[in-house]
Amino acid sequence: MTNKQWEGLLALVDGKQLTNKEIGFIIDSPWLPGWCRVSTLDYYTSDEIWLSSNLKAIETFRDVTFLPGFWSEYGMCTEPSAFGARSIWYNENLPHAEKVIHSSYDIASLPQPNVKTDGLLPFMINRLRNLEPRIVESGHSIKFAVTRGPLNIATFLMGTTEFMMLLAMEPEKAHELLDKITRFICDWVQYQKECFPSIEGILLLDDIVGFVGEEDCREFVVPYLTKAFNCIETKVRFFHNDAYGLVCAPFLKEMGINLFNFAFDHPINQIRELAGPEVALIGNLAPRDILAAGTPGEVYSATQSMIREVTDCNRIIWSCGGGIPQDVSTANLNAFISAVKDFQ
Repeated sequence: MTNKQWEGLLALVDGKQLTNKEIGFIIDSPWLPGWCRVSTLDYYTSDEIWLSSNLKAIETFRDVTFLPGFWSEYGMCTEPSAFGARSIWYNENLPHAEKVIHSSYDIASLPQPNVKTDGLLPFMINRLRNLEPRIVESGHSIKFAVTRGPLNIATFLMGTTEFMMLLAMEPEKAHELLDKITRFICDWVQYQKECFPSIEGILLLDDIVGFVGEEDCREFVVPYLTKAFNCIETKVRFFHNDAYGLVCAPFLKEMGINLFNFAFDHPINQIRELAGPEVALIGNLAPRDILAAGTPGEVYSATQSMIREVTDCNRIIWSCGGGIPQDVSTANLNAFISAVKDFQ
């Protein structure tokens, strides 16, 4: 992210009136390898391919702020690997992590990871350390610490169905697990900040928050996300949940979140009403059915319709309802950009 993009993001989050409409997208390994015509495995294992892929995106779409910017990651295996999860890799598809918790009795013996040494985390940090001079040379800097959230990590460690059952049947065990994971998240975010002092924001991704009801959100989400988002001093606290987002939206301000990426199913006006005027929103064109599967004309029309329906365009970054999925073409992204820039 360039200094100009970062200052623009801060101004938007602060609610200042901007002369240009802001466009931003979350990009990572579901989209970048295919768009660059490289294998997913090459993207993960070659620093040169990883860097050139990210540079190609920012050079091709100069009107877009890509978030978090130069995201060093290994798909959904990143955080679970630190807890000992076995990672399964594919040449042309995303990896997955195998479960390490097979009953609630396993939670007590689950190790507390050392974020400096465990799993794939040292590889993530080392990639950024090695390439930071070239990232800076390109006019960008590392601005975000990135982590998946406590509920999301819990489901990779024990399974989604099993974790949801744990919340309902053994809430004390669920708290034990979430507390252990949240301590890990805080260690991980703090270590990223220690390694890269340019970091001034947090991106936390947790779609499982969209699976719980209001009471469970209050009990199992709010305290842990609040702790995670406040473990370092930051200016942008960016939360991604593109599952059901109406339950968590009223709690965003309380948790310290000031930027929210949510599902395309929820109209921007509805999320604005629930989240309040202080939370900046990023969204929310349908990512798969329109941005990926539509024609450029359909993308252009749907994007203009999305903007037209919004009552208050302050504190909004125009995007899709989630990260950019696989198979989004250059033509469709350009159609989105044109639709935003052309809108009167």
